[in-house]
Amino acid sequence: MIVNFIILQLLIRGFISAPAELTTNPITTPFASAQRYLYVALPGIRNYLEYGGHGLLVFDIDKGHKLVKHIPTQGLAPDGKPSNVKGIAVSLATQCVYISTVHNLQCIHLQTEKLVWEKKFEKGCDRLSVSPDGKEIYVPSFEKEDWYVIDATTGVIKHTISPGSGAHNTIYGLNGKEVYLEGLRSPNLTVVDAKNTARQRVVGPFSNNIRPFTVNGKQSLVYVNINDFLGFEIGDLATGAKLHSIKVEGYEKGPVKRHGCPSHGIALTPDEKELWLADAHNQRLHIYDNTVMPPVLKQSITLRDQPGWITFSKEGDYAYPSTGEVIDTRTKKILLTLQNQHGIPVQSEKMIEIDFRAKQAVDAGDQFGIGRMVQ
Repeated sequence: MIVNFIILQLLIRGFISAPAELTTNPITTPFASAQRYLYVALPGIRNYLEYGGHGLLVFDIDKGHKLVKHIPTQGLAPDGKPSNVKGIAVSLATQCVYISTVHNLQCIHLQTEKLVWEKKFEKGCDRLSVSPDGKEIYVPSFEKEDWYVIDATTGVIKHTISPGSGAHNTIYGLNGKEVYLEGLRSPNLTVVDAKNTARQRVVGPFSNNIRPFTVNGKQSLVYVNINDFLGFEIGDLATGAKLHSIKVEGYEKGPVKRHGCPSHGIALTPDEKELWLADAHNQRLHIYDNTVMPPVLKQSITLRDQPGWITFSKEGDYAYPSTGEVIDTRTKKILLTLQNQHGIPVQSEKMIEIDFRAKQAVDAGDQFGIGRMVQ
């Protein structure tokens, strides 16, 4: 401890220089570690206020997921009641968090926590995705034919893409070159060239219409939930072919509360060694070894309610099912349940990690649980 203190003082006073790996990668330096926060948008289970209320809840990840603040949000339906939230994303370029509801898209500044703009769309909104450079947003209409390509700063629509698949979920690839569009009325995944949106292709068909999905960091594989199937399928993003269909062994599909889909929720750990799958009827998460192909089931975790989504902290140390539990991904133990300012357990399918340094957002995760192994 004394030696570390002396070294720190010498660094501060300029008598010695920091090692190159610390100066070139400030994220890793112990002298400027980022503060990690989990942003949870509500109502994140349809428009049910009993699952935590309305607004943005912010939890300190490294302090036991302690609730830090509640940020009021807009997003009201024509009847004056809160609209159900459909998606959440963040742009480091604009320093804003974006929340889509079935009626509109909101842009909230991360420092002031004030509404910058709110855009209403006649065809509604669904689960959005922001480009890696933070300048562009793909917003699906609410299960209609269109995706809106939007300027992240102004909220102005640049153009529209219309595959006519029942616009639902969207993932902007980590390399910024391709965007993946899932419509809940199609067994095919539409892939769009981000620079020339007229260039499109499809992956599939899969065995049924696609629901939630995720992609690996290299953008070579897509993992999809499909209707009427307890399990998942895997597609090749290069050839467009379906590769594997993996059914959850040892469990039966049954009635579910929401989504009408046995498995509605799929995510890769950031290191892509595991795939986590939602099982609503059996109130479980099924964990697959993704180091082999096809992936093999190795463990299941029982939850407090029916899961409809899964995501992870950016480092992969915590898993966040929509039922509100915080799970240690190493031990697979449930650590706690998120609670709002009134001590009410929180459930939401729309949450994202945002990291700050000196009050500036410097990094962020994603809501989809995409893989992050780019090499």
